[in-house]
Amino acid sequence: MIILYTSPGCASCRKAKQWLKDNDMKFIEKNIFTTLLKEDEIKYLLQRSENGTEDLISTRSKAFQELNRSLDDFSIKELVELIQKNPSILKRPIMISEKSFVVGYDDDEITTLVPPQLRVVAAKACNPSCANYPICGKVRENSENAAN
Repeated sequence: MIILYTSPGCASCRKAKQWLKDNDMKFIEKNIFTTLLKEDEIKYLLQRSENGTEDLISTRSKAFQELNRSLDDFSIKELVELIQKNPSILKRPIMISEKSFVVGYDDDEITTLVPPQLRVVAAKACNPSCANYPICGKVRENSENAAN
């Protein structure tokens, strides 16, 4: 199951949600402004992010800028409290599954949410007998040839 952290008015959040729906991916949506993020949940997000706070906190957000502090100035406890009081400092969307963690919307990166076994099936299904092969199959061939 995927947990999708969103906020109202976020275009990237809408894209991510639509992508998940279009790809029949089951998810739970959590609006960061109407759902209180628990301390353990925030700590889990921080642990899962590759670069910790840098991946999750928007230091360019107005709420963070007004603090006049660096991310390094915060203890984990202070950071958790800050996120709970000011969820707008989180980058969005945040998508997390058992094996994947994606922050922001990126057409390529979001595909990591698709289980590996399904990616293999999809790759094998694209062959010359497919009606869309002249379009997508040729694109794949060209990109594979360019990589070699």
